[in-house]
Amino acid sequence: MSPAEEGGSKTSATSGRLQRLADSELFSPVQWRRRVLFWSGAVLVGLAAVGFAQAADYVFGIFRGVVAHNRFWAFLITPFTFAVLAWLTQGALKPTRGSGIPQAIAALKVEDESFRQSLLSLRVAIGKMALTLAALLGGASVGREGPTVHVGAGLLYSLGRRFGFADPAAAGRFILAGSAAGLAAAFNTPLAGVVFAIEEMSGAFEHRMSGTLLTAVIVSGVVSLGILGNYAYFGHFDIGLPLGKAWWAVLATGIVCGLAGGLFARLILPSDAGLRGMVGRLRARQPVVFAAACGLALVLLSQLTHTGLYGTGYAQAKDILEGHSDTVSAFGVLKFLGNIASYWAGIPGGIFSPALAVGAGLGNNLSAILPGVDPSAVALLAMAAYLSGVTQAPLTATVISMELTANQQMVLPIMATCLLARAASSILSRKPVYRALADRLIEGYEQELARRAAETPSEADKGDDLDAATVQEPPPMVEDPATPIPPPHERPAP
Repeated sequence: MSPAEEGGSKTSATSGRLQRLADSELFSPVQWRRRVLFWSGAVLVGLAAVGFAQAADYVFGIFRGVVAHNRFWAFLITPFTFAVLAWLTQGALKPTRGSGIPQAIAALKVEDESFRQSLLSLRVAIGKMALTLAALLGGASVGREGPTVHVGAGLLYSLGRRFGFADPAAAGRFILAGSAAGLAAAFNTPLAGVVFAIEEMSGAFEHRMSGTLLTAVIVSGVVSLGILGNYAYFGHFDIGLPLGKAWWAVLATGIVCGLAGGLFARLILPSDAGLRGMVGRLRARQPVVFAAACGLALVLLSQLTHTGLYGTGYAQAKDILEGHSDTVSAFGVLKFLGNIASYWAGIPGGIFSPALAVGAGLGNNLSAILPGVDPSAVALLAMAAYLSGVTQAPLTATVISMELTANQQMVLPIMATCLLARAASSILSRKPVYRALADRLIEGYEQELARRAAETPSEADKGDDLDAATVQEPPPMVEDPATPIPPPHERPAP
């Protein structure tokens, strides 16, 4: 081989090695561009979650101050707020209704850009935050954690789409990572964010997604940590449940709170029959009036308590955990009904924090029939059990409950309680509530697609000169998880 040929061979080999190095996952420019987008997006999600949390506390503080001055102001403020929110979410902002987690799950399952954009656009994300804050300003019994998941998914999806990651698989990863980062930053529970993404959002786990999820959760968590400090949502609780008779609390809270959670999930799921069908028809005919009536019901229920049923219920749950609550003994049941009224109204707002408050209230009741067991331990078990019953996601409920109270001693009883609660919940609600609501969204979308496809030939027969692109364009999202899909004969004419 001549020197020239030998030099060319070496150059070719070097070029090949450099090309293989550039194509590897570690050094690939495309992979690094995606990583930078994930990190940047996670920072945005962390900042949005922290700002959202601070704003939520501020606006609810305004409402609480007004009601503390004169509790009858709520009879005007809350129904009016519910009515305005119902009116605002009739059109383009309809996807902002409800928790927001079903929207993120539906967008993850349907790999259609128009469908995803209708649920996760920046307009929807900003509207979700603004309208949830308005709901808290009006005293609605809602939380901000579900909406933060929705906002996180929307921010990362929009960022990825803006910078060239619009193919379905890549967009799905951005949605999943944004959802996990949103929950982690909202509760300051990084492990719960990862478990939530695996158990609740995707239902499966790709090995290649592990680093992406962990990175997004870590970055958003660091942002929250840097601004708010290292804190537990409810504070630090050094409580335990000794092995023995005290474990009767596991059985009691798992069954009672699991059934209560399943009942709540069943009541908020749309149906065309029974009480839920009647509620759906009333809401469909007069959404604004119905929402105002739900607001009035929340206020009337609140008059039966010393502290009210408004907002997330964080203060009441913390007081119960600390063992010095001054609310009524029926707080858990009343908060349950207040949450139903707020969700039936179809306004934006989550159910995570209000669910924890219901669980704490029910635990306070159960501690009376469990003498010798630490009431704080019973309340913590009940919170985890009720959340597991509502979501049917026992791992997520377990991890959230541990991280919210910075308690590791209760890991085994909490896990056992959550598994028992999930089984009890499935008696009343066969399908996890978020997935059922997401499937309802998808069903509404598919029905609208079929309706438009059926109308196309008749319009062509009339001689309408329709652009082919217009015919093929998917419809905007028209159904929300709080409203049943009406039967064909009840739908308005197109």
